[in-house]
Amino acid sequence: MFRRIGTAVVRHPVWTIVAWLIAVVAIVATAPSLPSNSDESSFLPKSYESIKAADLQQKAFPSAFTPSAIVLYQRTDGGKLTAADQQDVTRITTELGNKHIDQVQKVVPGQPSKDGRFTLTLVQMDSKNAGQPKQADAAKVLREDVKQLAKGTHLDAKLGGSAAQVLDQQDSSKRGDALIGIGTFVIILVTLLIIFRAPILAVLPLILIGLVSAVANGLIAYATKLFDLQANSSISSILIVVLFGVGTDYFLFLMFRYRERLRAGDEPKQAMVNAVGRVGEAIASAAGAVIIAFLALVLSTLGFLKQMGPALAIAVAATLVAGLTLIPAVVSLIGPKVFWPSKSWQREPDNARFAALGRGVRRRPALTAAVSGLVLVALSLGTFGYKATFDLASGSMPKTKESMVVQDELQKAYSAGAAAPTDVYLSSTDGKPLDKAAFDAYAQKLGAVNGVAGARMTQVNKDGTTADFTVTLKYEASTDEAIDTVGRVRDIAHSSAPQGTEALVGGMSSIYKDINAAVNHDYRTVFPVAAVLIMVILGLLLRSVVAPWYLMASVGLGFGATLGATVWIFQEGQGHSGLMFMLPVIMYLFVVAIGTDYNILMIARLREEAREGREPREAAGMALRHAGPTVAAAGFILAATFATMMLAGNSLLTEMGFAVSFGIAVAAFVMAMFFTPSLTALIGHAAWWPGHGDRAEETVSGAAVPVVGSGPVPGDDRDTVTHDSSGRRN
Repeated sequence: MFRRIGTAVVRHPVWTIVAWLIAVVAIVATAPSLPSNSDESSFLPKSYESIKAADLQQKAFPSAFTPSAIVLYQRTDGGKLTAADQQDVTRITTELGNKHIDQVQKVVPGQPSKDGRFTLTLVQMDSKNAGQPKQADAAKVLREDVKQLAKGTHLDAKLGGSAAQVLDQQDSSKRGDALIGIGTFVIILVTLLIIFRAPILAVLPLILIGLVSAVANGLIAYATKLFDLQANSSISSILIVVLFGVGTDYFLFLMFRYRERLRAGDEPKQAMVNAVGRVGEAIASAAGAVIIAFLALVLSTLGFLKQMGPALAIAVAATLVAGLTLIPAVVSLIGPKVFWPSKSWQREPDNARFAALGRGVRRRPALTAAVSGLVLVALSLGTFGYKATFDLASGSMPKTKESMVVQDELQKAYSAGAAAPTDVYLSSTDGKPLDKAAFDAYAQKLGAVNGVAGARMTQVNKDGTTADFTVTLKYEASTDEAIDTVGRVRDIAHSSAPQGTEALVGGMSSIYKDINAAVNHDYRTVFPVAAVLIMVILGLLLRSVVAPWYLMASVGLGFGATLGATVWIFQEGQGHSGLMFMLPVIMYLFVVAIGTDYNILMIARLREEAREGREPREAAGMALRHAGPTVAAAGFILAATFATMMLAGNSLLTEMGFAVSFGIAVAAFVMAMFFTPSLTALIGHAAWWPGHGDRAEETVSGAAVPVVGSGPVPGDDRDTVTHDSSGRRN
């Protein structure tokens, strides 16, 4: 099949390129915009208590004042607010309300802080558009107007709240995307120049993958709108590195094989046909493992991950199609000039370093397996210290952003839990009005919960069937202490609800608690499903029952080592309270899927060497010698491109960039290079049971017989190998 694809593309390269250009223009011109949403509650299904509470609040108290933006005032000299300052605040609040800014429904004064140094203006917006670009635009206008109105006073006015966070997140995302994009381009350009010493080859993948990126983003926007998925601006940053990192990997696989066929004497166009025919299965298998792992996220209960899974799968699928069509078409038009001005493509490299590593694995496979395994186990010990954080808004932008500064100052100026109180909604189950005489006792029980600073009944709906009890926690909403406290509040709220009533607990801490439960559900669902599906791919590819088990076990160790190292770096080293809650899920899928790709490349080459009649240890050494350069080049580029996410300047992408790049480095330079080959050498022929995939083909004395197998993997130095009567390779 892959040879037929290669033949069609090489015969009609111009039409292939034209078809891609038409697709790019059509998709980009018609694709809908991809909105950004940082509202954590929108990521949860309707079945969770915090979402039920939010729905009840909308029905029972539709006109309840919930600020979407908060203006925080303090004197420029840091002193207490004077009477004149208070008058200025009142004037600014009134004038903001009179401007009738789009989305703004009400502007009211807030309470001053206990120390008299801060006061607030609260802005209510249309709740239907929470987290959407419309409110970000309104926040931008508000911020500009507030600063303009505060000119000539002694006040420093800053805008915070959810709408301001959406605005700052968008700005941060644009800056982060630019830095990540530039970093990715530079890394790929420099690395390919070093590998091939050919400027055309260094620039070509950046141009071609740029076209693929436009197509992928358009298709993702279509899918997001069609299936009503949640979107988040952080996805665009992840897409950049996935598209360019994985795309460059597939480009490398193809170009290594194309160069190999040219060295073997193939005519240039036939060399590309043979390259696609040989490497197509490797690229498709690698992409298939990654796509399946990403699609497993559809089983997640979190809207953010549900959207990310299909988005990344679409990106990899588009990259796969480009790797089999667009890249071969363009390179076949250019021909061997693509390697200009280097002459090194005309001769085989010695690969002396990888030959030495291969000899080491061949001589001491047990020691190699033990040392590399112990390194992975030692790093995995850090997983026992893992803690999760749930504040997606603050995690997706730098702490220096104005909305984050306001959030921190609010927590210090008021009480830690006052900025995001917990609400307990007590409702009648029979439609009759609630007994108000029971309110005080119920509030006292809620206020007595360990970790609660206070509780009071704040409002009753007009029918008297639902009461809102505001519970102020002692802790900031996203902390572990607050999440544990809200769990105790739920227990008391449910057990102490008067007869004929039911209670629902809402608020940010309640949302975070439900997110925690959802993530734990995903660990039990997404992880096993992704692992089983990848094992099926491995079993079908290798025709073995044994090999997939220890390959997945090695990748599992790589995941543990990556999570452990991330915990030590960020929690222990940098003092983070925890890692972003979705990081282990994302890291597992990237490390497992991509780590398996490198294992596939190495073990496929090892099987080929065994089929030439080599014993398991010698086959492992030769596999490392010949496939090592490809794995090293691909692993370095992919790890380096993911590392560029650390340039974004926010904790979410910094943690994600480090974790995924470290995991890919472990997969390429520890698992694929040492752990997997040495384990396969130790297990021997049993590794291929029941398929006996390493069985050598019989040779006729003195005759040249081609080796029969699945075909060399990328990074090969030859296609067909002959043997003389003594069994030596020619």
